[in-house]
Amino acid sequence: MNEDTPIRKQLLSIPNLMGYFRILLIPVIVWRYVTAETVTDYYIAAVMIGISGITDFLDGFVARRFHMITKVGKALDPIADKLTQGAIVLSLCFRYPYMIALMVLFVVKEGFMGIMGIIMLRKGKMLDGAKWFGKVCTAVLYVVMFLLILFPQLPESAANGMILLCGGFMLYSFAAYIPVFWKMGRDS
Repeated sequence: MNEDTPIRKQLLSIPNLMGYFRILLIPVIVWRYVTAETVTDYYIAAVMIGISGITDFLDGFVARRFHMITKVGKALDPIADKLTQGAIVLSLCFRYPYMIALMVLFVVKEGFMGIMGIIMLRKGKMLDGAKWFGKVCTAVLYVVMFLLILFPQLPESAANGMILLCGGFMLYSFAAYIPVFWKMGRDS
């Protein structure tokens, strides 16, 4: 399977099915977390985030390893990522006030990435996958979200420290993408 494979077959590839699964998992995770009444409820929500994160890793691994990279998958994977991350960060805002600043940074960074992606597409350029710093930022975000949900009784200082750490990685990733897009725009 490759990018020239008919769209219908691309839609049903195993990596893309994992992407759809992640998107379907979003409202379940949010509902489970927002309505949690017991520690077990939080554990279940955390396990679901873990499953989403593992599935995120596996869909890319399977696509590369078994030559199942598709145009649909290249669009679906980042959409599933951002929807999942945005929904969970937003949910965490209700419990952790510092998370609101992280949510604002997330929206600004991803808005920038989306706008620059569209501008580059119009110039016939395309960012070929996430850079290492984007992947590290995503991994840190998933770990922080997982821990904040898994340990709802975490001391406020520890929770705020993790949120600030995550914000630092997000800020670095945002800043590191600016020259990447600058170079792409200049080279066109």
